[in-house]
This record gives sequence, C-alpha cells and structure tokens, in this order.
Amino acid sequence: MADDIRAAAPGEHWNQFAQSWTGLLTYRYLGKRTPVIDAGVDRETMRLRHDMRNSTGGILAAPLCIAAPEPYWLDDDVVPAPVVMSYEIVDPARDVAEVEVLREVTHIGKTMGFSRSRIVDADNHDRLIAVSTGAGMSLGAAPDDFEAVDNPPIDIEDSPELAPLHVAFGAVRGADGWWRLPLLTDALAAPHGALHLGPINIVMEAAAMDAADNDRLQIESWTVTMVRPGLVGPFRAEAAAREGVDRLPVELTLHDEGRGDRVIATALAVYR
Repeated sequence: MADDIRAAAPGEHWNQFAQSWTGLLTYRYLGKRTPVIDAGVDRETMRLRHDMRNSTGGILAAPLCIAAPEPYWLDDDVVPAPVVMSYEIVDPARDVAEVEVLREVTHIGKTMGFSRSRIVDADNHDRLIAVSTGAGMSLGAAPDDFEAVDNPPIDIEDSPELAPLHVAFGAVRGADGWWRLPLLTDALAAPHGALHLGPINIVMEAAAMDAADNDRLQIESWTVTMVRPGLVGPFRAEAAAREGVDRLPVELTLHDEGRGDRVIATALAVYR
C-alpha cells in the first residue's frame, strides 16, 4: 500500500506531497504541466505524442483525462479526489502538437468541487479538441504554507516506436482476457495513497479498445465514475461492447482484486 498524506506527521505534509508528486508517473510521463503546483509553470499544457493516439493518429481519451483532470481542485488547497470525469471529443487532433486547457471553476464548496474545461490546440485556441466537466470531493484541508514543486517531465522523445501507454504503466492482458494493473506502488498512487486517475483511465481505455476490437475507431465520448479508492491491486478492468447503429458503446468496470474484488471505478466509452 502507498502512503496516505493525511497520515503525515505535523509539519511534514508538504515534504510528503513533494515526494508523492515527483514520484507519481502520470503527469511526468505524459509531460503534463500543472500551474500553481509545478514550479515555473503558468499554462496548463501537454504535448501530444504517438503513444497518445490510435492507429489512425486520432487522440485517445486517457491522455485528455490527464491533460485536463476534473475537477480543477488543486492540492495546494485540499487533498482532492475525483468523483466524475466526463469528456466529449470533437476533433481527433491528428495534426495537433500540443494541447492547452482553458478552465472554468464552476463551484468550490466545503466538500465538493465542480469545474469544466475546453481542451484546445495550444497554438490555436479557436481549434477545439474536447470539452470536459467533472466533480470531486475534498478529503481534508491542506496546510497554508505550500510552495510549488520542481517537477520536470520525463524527457521522452516522440517516435512511432513508442510503447503504448498501458505498457509504460505496467498493465498486461491476462490469460482470462482481462487487462490488469499491478499491485499499487508510489508511481501509480495519488498523494492520498489510492490508485491515481492516470492509470485508472489508461488501463480502462486499453480494455475498451480491446473490447471494441478495432483500433481504427475514434473515441468520441468518455465518462469515468470513481466509486471507491483502489488501495491494493492488482486492478482488473472488465469491458463489454454493446451494439450500436453508427457508434459503439463500451461499458467498463475496474476492480481491486486485493480488496475483496470490490468495484473502484466504472466508465462508458463511445466510439465511431
């Protein structure tokens, strides 16, 4: 099990956060830049690589979830946990080199936060790639003395030979046909010690594309509901494709096998 920042000793909250933030694979591996939290960052951007696209060059859903995690409730204020993340992809972004997130925080309450975003071409804000919306909860207030963290992305050269994202995050397809993430480690855990939204979205998208059985289909709609924290692992993603007329829906469920096989997240993907 990963460390939970809520159990940090007095005065150690931000030291533990910095260790967790820099050890977390999600944002560093995908090159996501987070204003306020990352030192020297003032635009919420992420470059797009070959491993973030399908076989036709269209954008995948999981990278958009990582570029624009919902809700926009940052760790300098609370210990946040997402509840619902929803994305509508309107442009496959085949020739877009970098995306930027334009935020609107709709409401921040005592325990719940809500936001929505436009994900656009970083070089042309008139070109809309996707819209997103979401809600999350505060697991507790954070101390006041936050300082931005030096957290540079991992330097990954773009190439058509890059391994798929699920490989980088340790997901494998088992003999039973289901995709699994390994036991929880610090590299896969959020600061509060639960499986992070990055690997959750990545393994479920691998399962969804497998169930769709056509890597040329373009994801158009992606919604994830976080049911309970994933604390142990392995984490099994089950997927079921349903019949559609001109679009293909896929229903997904993510289980924590080390915690009584309980459901920790569900998702709905819609492909065209």
